[in-house]
Amino acid sequence: MGLGLLGLVLFFGLWEGAVRTGLLPSGMVPAPSSLGPAWLDEVRGGFWQQAILDSLNHYLLGLLIGSVLGAGLGVLCGMLGLLDGLLEGIVRLLRPVPGLAWVPFAILWFGLSTAGATFVIAISVFWINFYAAHSAVRGVDPELYELASAFGHGSFVGRLCKIVLPASAPGIMAGLRTGLGQGWMSVVAAELFGVPGIGARMMQASSLLATDVVVVYMLTMAMLYAVTDFLFGFVRKWVLRWQP
Repeated sequence: MGLGLLGLVLFFGLWEGAVRTGLLPSGMVPAPSSLGPAWLDEVRGGFWQQAILDSLNHYLLGLLIGSVLGAGLGVLCGMLGLLDGLLEGIVRLLRPVPGLAWVPFAILWFGLSTAGATFVIAISVFWINFYAAHSAVRGVDPELYELASAFGHGSFVGRLCKIVLPASAPGIMAGLRTGLGQGWMSVVAAELFGVPGIGARMMQASSLLATDVVVVYMLTMAMLYAVTDFLFGFVRKWVLRWQP
């Protein structure tokens, strides 16, 4: 903790010194000392609070949809070899397509709306959770299935509830946690086409060469990710409370 804080102080100190000495052009890179006033201006104008609320609106919904569908399908494919084989070609075809590539379809299908941004975020989060859940289920010890059958839990629901979900929970939770960060990384792409939020505000500021405002929102996204990751730690601890 102490070393991390020291590293941040050194980073911002070197950054400030580089701008003040002209090593970094002040017109292209803002000095850290200018970020405070820029943030206060955004807060006083109500832009900062509104941008956060707008982004949280589609971030949380996209995160929920992408995580539930991704993890759910990953678990099913991990358990059912027939379904896994059937979807293998589709997965290999669509997995390399980045979330940004879906923006034109988001505009076409949903228009310039929150639904379009939610769709882009959900797509970006989906694959992380799919592969995390799929790998976690595939990694379950086969002997546990035999044990479940011996105790009368050989049905699909019995194996799912008694073996698969408990055994694969750590891997699934790891995927969910990674998805939290991926979701925030997708917010800017999801708002490129004019949907209100942090990304849209950053694009507006960059068009005016207000680099200090751009950095303010970059740091805001980092802060929001830190908060969501911190809160998720409590959820993970509760879900995996059976672990030693």
